[in-house]
Amino acid sequence: MKKLSTILFLLTITWNGWCAKNTKMVSPNGKLTMEVKGEGFAISWNKQAVLELAQIGMETTATGQGLTLQNISKKQRIKDDYQMLTGKRLLCTNQANEYICTYQDRQRKSVQLVLRLYNDGLAFRYEFSGLAKEKIVSEQSTYRIPEGTKRWMQQWSDGYEGFFPLSTTGTPPPSRRGGERNHRWGYPSLVEPIDGIFVLLSEANIERAQSASSLWNDKDKELFRVCPDQNDCELSGDWHSPWRVAIIGTLADVVESTLITDVSAPNKLNDTEWIQPGVVSWVYWAYNHGSNDFNIIKQYVDMAARLHLPYVLIDAEWDEMKDGKTIEDAVNYSNSQGVKPLIWYNSSVGWINGAPGPKFRLNKPEDREREFAWCEKIGVAGVKIDFFSGDNQMNMDYCIDLLQSAARHHLLINFHGATIPRGWQRTYPNLMSTEGVYGAEWYNNVPTFTERAAAHNAMLPYTRNVIGPMDYTPCAFSDSQHPHITSNAHELALTVLFESGLQHLADKPESYFAQPKDVQDFLSTLPSVWDETHFVSGYPGESVVMARRKGATWYIAGINGTNEVKTLTLPLNFISSKQTAIMFSDQPMAPGERLANKWDIQIINNIPTTITCQPRGGFVLVL
Repeated sequence: MKKLSTILFLLTITWNGWCAKNTKMVSPNGKLTMEVKGEGFAISWNKQAVLELAQIGMETTATGQGLTLQNISKKQRIKDDYQMLTGKRLLCTNQANEYICTYQDRQRKSVQLVLRLYNDGLAFRYEFSGLAKEKIVSEQSTYRIPEGTKRWMQQWSDGYEGFFPLSTTGTPPPSRRGGERNHRWGYPSLVEPIDGIFVLLSEANIERAQSASSLWNDKDKELFRVCPDQNDCELSGDWHSPWRVAIIGTLADVVESTLITDVSAPNKLNDTEWIQPGVVSWVYWAYNHGSNDFNIIKQYVDMAARLHLPYVLIDAEWDEMKDGKTIEDAVNYSNSQGVKPLIWYNSSVGWINGAPGPKFRLNKPEDREREFAWCEKIGVAGVKIDFFSGDNQMNMDYCIDLLQSAARHHLLINFHGATIPRGWQRTYPNLMSTEGVYGAEWYNNVPTFTERAAAHNAMLPYTRNVIGPMDYTPCAFSDSQHPHITSNAHELALTVLFESGLQHLADKPESYFAQPKDVQDFLSTLPSVWDETHFVSGYPGESVVMARRKGATWYIAGINGTNEVKTLTLPLNFISSKQTAIMFSDQPMAPGERLANKWDIQIINNIPTTITCQPRGGFVLVL
C-alpha cells in the first residue's frame, strides 16, 4: 500500500509538471498564445513573440513566498457582452478564454493566477482566499522590454500630465534638476516589439482595498515591474488584485480595443436614465482663471445656448463670486437658458494651500452627502473635482465614494488633476471623463506646448485615449497665454479624435462666433458618444485618421503631427465612397506663413482615398 501511494504521488507530480510546462493557452481566434517560460510566460501574436512576462507572483505577509506552478486549468469560455453609456462604442463584445494557474508557496498555501486571453490582448490578476489580516508585501509581475525596442512611455506623475516621447531604451532621461533619474513609468505604455505589431500596457478594475500601480525599472532597464502604489491595506478573507492588462495587435486592434472595460465590474447603478453625455462650454482656458465673475459666466451660458450645447462648466472660485452675485444666481441663469450647469470642487486631498476653492466640502461622508444634495436641489447637473494626490488606496477609495454619492444625487462626474481611468466608466457610468492628460490647459502654463502639441495630439489616440475618456479640452482657434501653431482644421478634428463623455470646448465665445456658419453648425451637432469607432490610418506621433459613427452619420477626422506637408490615406472599405459629405480642411499656407489658419470648407460627392494635410494641419469629413 505504501509503495502504491508513492507511485500515485509521483504520478501526480509528473502530471502537474506536464500540465504546467506543456499547456498552451490561446485566445478565441487562436492568434494570441501564451506558454510557460521560466518563472513567467511568453506571449505570441500570429506565432511571433511580442511580450515576455518574465516573472509573476504576489506576496502577502503570510502567503506567496517561493511560488511553484502546480497546474493550469482547462480553458473556460468567457462571454459577457455589455452596453456602455459613453465611450468609443456603445455595444461591446466581451469574449475570452480563461485559464487558472494554481501556484503553491513554501508553506503549501495556494495562490491563483487568473489569465484571460482576448482576441485583442490579455489580462491577469492574483486571487487569494482565507487571508487573515495580512498585507501585500510586493508584486513580482515583470514585463521584459528589450533594449532597442521602440516604445512611447510617460514618466509617472500623480496627474499623468506628460508626453509620450519615442525611445528605444529603458534608460530614463536625466533629471532636469540634476537629481536621480525617474525610473517610474505611468500607464498606458505603448511598445512596438515587431514592426506593425504593438503592445499597450495598463491596468483595470480598481476596487476598494486596492491601490493603482505603475511600472518600475530601477534594477534592470529591460525589466519593468508592476508596483502597487501602496501595500499597507489590511486584507482578510478573499481578495484579488486589479487586472494587469496588455492590449496586443495592430494599431487598429489597440485603438479600437475595449479591453479595459471588458475586465471591469459591470454597471452598479440601478438608475441611469438621467445620465446624458454632451458638449460643454468652458470658461477657464481663455482667462486662466476660475468662475467668480457672473458676467463672464453669462457669456459662456449664452454661447452654449446659441450653439445648442447642453452644458456649461462653472469652474473654480464660484464660492467667491463678485458684485453680490452667488453660485445660485449663475445656476438659475444657466437653467433659465436651457443650459445645464456643472460646477467645480477642490478634492482637498492634493493641492490645498494656495489653491482655489471651494475646499473641504466633499471629504467627510456627511458633508459630501449634504453638498451633493444641495447641488441636486438647486439644479446642478454634475461636478468637476480637481487636485487629487496620486494612486494610493486613499485616493482610489475616495474616488469610489465620490462616484457613488454623486450617483445618489443624479450628478455627473469629471475627475481632474487625477489618475487615469481604469474601467470605472463601466462600473459607475456617471463618470463622464477624467483628465490625466497633458491637454490644452497647458497653453496657459508654459510655452512648451506650442511646439510639441501637434505631435502630442497625434500620439494620444494610440496611448492615453485608448484606455478611457480624456478631458483634453480641445478646439481652440484663438490663443491663450501661449500661442498655438496647430491649424483650424487640426483643432476641429480633435473634437472627433478625442473621446470624452463631456467634451469641453476650450475657446472663448467670440472666437467660435467668428468661425464660418458651417463650423458653428458642426459644433452644435457634435456627438460626445459614439456607436462605432474605426482606426483608419496613421502612426504614433506622426498622424492619425479615425472614423466614428453616431446613428446614420459618419465623422472621419485626421491630423498631421509633423511640421511638413503630409498625405494621409483613407482606406474606408466599411463606408460607401459614393456619398455626399461636407469637408473641413485647411487652405495651403502662403510662403513665410507658419500656421494654416484659413478654412477650406466644401461639399464633395465622392469620398477621397487620400487627403493632403498642411503642417500641423487636419481635416474632418461629415457624411
